[in-house]
Amino acid sequence: MQLGTRHLLGIRDLASADIETILDTAVSFKEVLQRPIKKVPSLRDVTIVNLFYENSTRTRISFEIAEKRLSADTVNFTASGSSVSKGETLLDTVNNILSMKVDMVVMRHSATGAPHFLARHVPATIINAGDGINEHPTQALLDAFSIREKLGGLEGRRVAIIGDIMHSRVAMSNIQLLKKMGAEVMVAGPPTLIPKHLAEAFGVRVEYDLKTALQWCDVANVLRIQLERQNQVLFSTLREYSLAYGINKRLLDSLGRQIHIMHPGPINRGVELDSDVADSGHSLILEQVENGVAVRMAVLYLLSGKS
Repeated sequence: MQLGTRHLLGIRDLASADIETILDTAVSFKEVLQRPIKKVPSLRDVTIVNLFYENSTRTRISFEIAEKRLSADTVNFTASGSSVSKGETLLDTVNNILSMKVDMVVMRHSATGAPHFLARHVPATIINAGDGINEHPTQALLDAFSIREKLGGLEGRRVAIIGDIMHSRVAMSNIQLLKKMGAEVMVAGPPTLIPKHLAEAFGVRVEYDLKTALQWCDVANVLRIQLERQNQVLFSTLREYSLAYGINKRLLDSLGRQIHIMHPGPINRGVELDSDVADSGHSLILEQVENGVAVRMAVLYLLSGKS
C-alpha cells in the first residue's frame, strides 16, 4: 500500500482512495495499540524530527507516541530555546537538522503555507501538523476515523462543525475530507465567525441557529474560540457566545434524539461545551485522542516508503 503523494501537506492533496487507505491502515495499528506490547519495528532506522514552532500538547504528544510505537528514532524541536530566537530562518533551521540525516519532518507553524515551503526546498518527507489557519490534516483524518468507527461509515452522515470556523484549520481540513468521502456538512456559528465564501466554495450548508444545526446532524464537531488568532472584536463577550452557541445537557436532552459530540481540544469548558456534555455518553472526545495515535502511525508508515 502507498499513497498518491510523498508529503501530507493538506487534505486537498489526498484522493478519496488515499483517505480510505490511511483509515484502513489505522484500523490495524489500533489493534496493535491494544496489545500488551504496543510496539512494532515498522520504522526502525527511520529518523523523524518533530518541528513545532507553536505550542501544542495533544498533537505533539500523539505524534511522539506514534513514532515510538513504530520504533522510529525521534528528535523534538521547539522554537523557544533554539537558534530561532537568535534570528535563524526556517530554511536554515531545517537544513541544519537535515544535515544530520533526518528522513521525515512533522511540522507545526503559525504561518500558513510553511510546510508547503519546506516541501519545495528540502528532500525529507513533510507532514503538516497544523499551519496557520490553513489546514490540520491529521486531525481531520482522526475525526473521520472516529466517526467511521462509531457510525460505520462516512457517506451520507450529517456532520455539523460548530464555532469559530473562520480561524480554524481543523474546520478547513474536516470540510474537505468529509465532502470527499460523501458526508453532508453544515457549519454553524455567529455570522462574524463564518467566512462568506464557504457555502459556495465548498458546498456546505450554513446555519446561524445552534439548535437547528444540532437537530439536523448525526455528529457535532465543536470548535474552540480562538481568541489568539482574532485581530478584531467578532462577538461581544464569551458569556454571550456561550448563551447562544454553548452546548449543555439540557439542550441535548431537548433534541429528542441521540447525537455524538466531538472536539479537537483544548476545550474551553463552560464556553463551547459544558462539562456535563464533554464528559457524557454523547462525547467521542477521548476516543478521538486514542484514535489520533493509530491514525498518525498509519500516516507515518505509509509516507515512510516502508509499506
